[in-house]
Order: sequence, then structure tokens, then C-alpha cells
Amino acid sequence: MNEININNVTYKDVSYEDENIIKLEWWEHIRHRPGMYIGKLGDGTYSDDGIYVLLKEVLDNAVDEYMMGYGKSIDITIDEGVVHVRDYGRGIPLGKVVDVSSQMNTGGKYDSKAFKKSVGMNGVGIKAVNALSSYMLVQSFRDGETKAVEYSRAQITDNKPVQLSGEANGTMVKFVPDSEIFKDYHFKDEYVETLLKNYVFLNAGLTINYNNKKFFSKNGLVDLLNEYMTSEPLYPVIHLEGTDIEVAITHANQYGEEYYSFVNGQYTTQGGTHLSAFRESASRVIKEYYNKNFEYSDIRMGITAAVSIKVEEPVFESQTKTKLGSKDIAPGGQSIVKFIGDFVKKELDNYLHKNPETSDILLKKITDSEKERKAIAGVTKLAKERAKKANLHNKKLRDCRLHYSDTKGENLDETCIFITEGDSASGSITQSRNPNHQAVFSLRGKPLNTFGLTKKIVYENEEFNLLQAALNIEDGLEGLRYNKVIIATDADVDGMHIRLLMITFFLQFFPDLIKNNHVFILQTPLFRVRNKKETLYCYSEEERLKAIEKLSPNPEITRFKGLGEISPSEFKNFIGSDLRIDPVTMKKSDAVKEMLEFYMGKNTMERQNFIINNLVVEEDI
Repeated sequence: MNEININNVTYKDVSYEDENIIKLEWWEHIRHRPGMYIGKLGDGTYSDDGIYVLLKEVLDNAVDEYMMGYGKSIDITIDEGVVHVRDYGRGIPLGKVVDVSSQMNTGGKYDSKAFKKSVGMNGVGIKAVNALSSYMLVQSFRDGETKAVEYSRAQITDNKPVQLSGEANGTMVKFVPDSEIFKDYHFKDEYVETLLKNYVFLNAGLTINYNNKKFFSKNGLVDLLNEYMTSEPLYPVIHLEGTDIEVAITHANQYGEEYYSFVNGQYTTQGGTHLSAFRESASRVIKEYYNKNFEYSDIRMGITAAVSIKVEEPVFESQTKTKLGSKDIAPGGQSIVKFIGDFVKKELDNYLHKNPETSDILLKKITDSEKERKAIAGVTKLAKERAKKANLHNKKLRDCRLHYSDTKGENLDETCIFITEGDSASGSITQSRNPNHQAVFSLRGKPLNTFGLTKKIVYENEEFNLLQAALNIEDGLEGLRYNKVIIATDADVDGMHIRLLMITFFLQFFPDLIKNNHVFILQTPLFRVRNKKETLYCYSEEERLKAIEKLSPNPEITRFKGLGEISPSEFKNFIGSDLRIDPVTMKKSDAVKEMLEFYMGKNTMERQNFIINNLVVEEDI
């Protein structure tokens, strides 16, 4: 093998001959490059792991039937990793069951008459499920007959002939994700149920039965906001409906903006052209209604809204469909901006004129936000100038090369920033990280307790000001530079306190960062157990005991007290493929205000008594 030098860089001269050209069958390509089809793999620990994408691909087809007016319910069971989905739509044409489930570029969604506004991507999804499942059964029931075919990793194992059937029309899909690809996977009810809730909120009247639980919505996006809002609305939810568009809007006494956007039933977690158009048009209509020179940021402060549109042939920026890229809306090529803008201008303006009580409450909210912004205007200007002048790359921030807000067509879901404390910990992570996707922000000691403070403190406190600038979230999440914001602290009392202080900061001023599942806690091993042949890292006392038993007799046991004690070579294991992070989540049932008051407020004696009564003393190892 020869070496060649280009621009002072030496490369291996690798041969490129006929035998280097390899043709993969469609299922081989999916199994070889699953990320191209389902995003990431994972084991079910996180809501965007691949097994939930497989479930969603099957459900999308069932929901598309309902959207077309066929079948009012869907039955789902998941038991020990086996997924069973039965819809009551038209059923796949019996002569095409094999083609639809195992032939690429085959499906009913190319025909806009059959599926005018579907979310499924032209039948690719069900093939991905087939290729990534150790077992799949597809069975169609249609007009008194049925056809079934069984697969193992996309290979037909049983192709049954058409038979008579007394069951109702529809399609049944049963699949088992391949454990060779999804290692030690498990479905979490909370993620499945959130997925199903979104389906029924977006399809009022649809019933989904899941493991003996019933999901149904009568009021669509109003029910969605009432389910997910963690603060009380200041006025009743404004609900606007039209052909192919539905909107729900309210405000709460909180910082930030909170949005839920959907296209053809797909939750577009990264927004896109439809969300941008909605934010702009809603702000403009409200400003024009009051005929005052309000800033859009004051109008949107504390807003919680949901927007759902249905379009033909939507164009997403990735196969996982988390961001809409379409600028036109077929047929006719009408602009999405104009479509949404015209609807919001007419319907929202009419609503505000007809509901003066809501208009008065909204006006007070906007003026209050304006007063606070003007009160800190001087501080804000100086803080922005300081943030620009600060050499973030050399002081607080060790940045990465790629960012979540980039639009380069790459899958940037793995971009993250570790927020850590102390030079030794940040140094270890910096040396161990993947510089393409992982950044490090170093805190100087314990951050300020921000509970009960106004947003002025974000700009007055240099640390918070620089962190806000590093994340690029001052004006909302659209410019967020990292998909995951990971709090990385020592596994001791001080480390726990820093976690609470950082979570308090985000809850106070950027709650949408948490509500949109961007904030995580890094889990690092508590123990290292090793002998001369093997080293095991343990994240719990239970894992430590198992490791001691496995490596007996008398292995060496190390208790890690802080991140700085873990060498960079070891740290590489914990922030790479074995990265363990716990999401920081918020639900409507969480009494966030009361919880922060108790843990971070001034009720010192009450909190002290709680700690004493719940104290657990750790035994020495």
C-alpha cells in the first residue's frame, strides 16, 4: 500500500478496483445503515430511540387510514418486546401484501388519491421495520378474506395463501425488534403513552387502546395544551380550526416560549417552516390588534401554543421527520407562510375582537413583559457586549465543530454540551470528548441560586450570561447549538447541589429547554472493580456486588468521589458509546413552583427537618 502527500497531510493510497464495488440488497442496506432510516438505535432508555421509531412507522400507517376516513380505533399491545398493532381501515389490497411489506418503492402513498395527506414516507417505514425485526407478521383483512405473510429479518418464512375470514377489515402488524441491533431493549410505557396521546390529540375522535388503557380526545389541541402545560394558563385556550390547520394558544406567567408543532400528525420537535410562520404571524396579528408598537419578544413571552397542519407531499429535513423543510403547500404551490398567515390573521383577530376579557388579560401580560424588559435594557446591552468580547473558546467554553442549529443535512442529534465544575473535571472531559459533537462549559464554583429572581440576573451574572450565549437561547430554542445539555457533576453532596442550582436556573428562565427534552444529568460510575485480567465500572451498589462476585477473589475496588479522579483515558468510555444520561423532565402533575420553593427557597428549617428525617448514611467500602 503506497502513501501519498496532499497539502502536507499523508494518506494511505487504498486500492479502488472492481472488487471494491459492492451491491447491497435493500434489507442489507437498512441493517448496515439503520441510522439513515430510523435516526439512532438505543435500547429504549430515551424517547427518540429506534424501537419507538419502528412502533411509530407502523402506527403512522394505521393513523393514515383514520385520517382518510376509515376505521375509528386502533388496538395496540406490547408484551415482553413483542409489538402488536391492529387497525380497522381498508386493509392492504390482498394481492399486494408481500410487495407493500418487502419491496422498496412500493406503497399506496405514491397515489395522492388514496393517501392525500399522509405522514408515512411512501412505504419506506414498514420496510425498515421488516429489515430491523427478528420477526414480523403482516396480515390484511379485506371484504371477508385475509392474507398473511411472516418474515425474519426481511426474509419470508411463511407466505400464506388468501383465506376466508370473518374479521373486520383492516391491517394487523406484529413485530419483534432485532436484539442483535437493539441491544437489551425495552419499551417504556411513558414514552409509548406520550406518542399515543399525541396521535389522539391530533385526531379528535380516534380511539387508541393500549395494554388495557384507552386514549381518546374530544377537543384536539386544547386537550394537548391542558395535558402538557406545567403552569396555569392566564386565559382560556384560544382554539382555532380550519381546513388542514388547527391552532391552540394561551399564555402563562413563565419565561420562554413553549410550542408543539405537527405536520400530518408528525410531531416536528425541531419545528420548521410551519412553526416559524406561525410564530411570526401570531405576533404580527396581536401587535396589529392592539395597534401598539410592541416587540415580538414581549408578545411571545410566556406563550404556550400548538399548531398542526396537513399538507400534500411534505418535505422533511431528515428521515425521522423532526423538522419541516417544505416552503410550498400542494396542490397549487401556495406558500406555507401565506397559508398560515392568512388563517391566523382572520381567525385570531376575530377571536380577540369577540372575547374582550381574553384580550385584556393578554394585553396586561404583554405590557408586564415589556416593563421587565425595559427595566433591564441597560444591563442586557452591556451583558451582550461582554459576551461578544469574552473569549469563550479559551475561557469557559470548549466548543465542538458541529452544532444542532446547523443545516448541513447531517444528523446532529448527538451534539451535546457538558456543563461541569472545576478545572480537573472539565479537563478530563475535554481530553476525552468527541470534538465534532461534544462541547464542554466549565463552571467556576457553585452557581447562584436563581429561585425567585428576575431575568435581570441572567445578564448581571457573568457565568449565566456566558452560558446563555454559548447555548444561543436568549431568543428561544430555534438557535439552540446543542441537542443535549448535560449537567456533569460529582456524585456527592456538592455535586447534587450544583445539579439543583442548574436545574433551577433552567426552570426559572428557560423552561422550554427542559420541556423539549434537551436537559440531562450525566451518570458516571461510582466504583471501579478490577483484577489483573478485567476492569468493570459500576454505577450502583448492586453492580459493585455483582462485579466483586464475577472477579473474585479479592479484586481491587476504587470508589470515585469526583469526576476529576477519573483519568481522561477512562472518561472516554463514559461519554462515548456507553454514555449514560438521565433526562430532566416536566409533567403537568409536577408542582414545579412548590417544589422549587421547598428545595431552593428560604424555608430553611422546614427543609432542614426534611433532610434530617430522610438522611441515609453511606457505609464505607
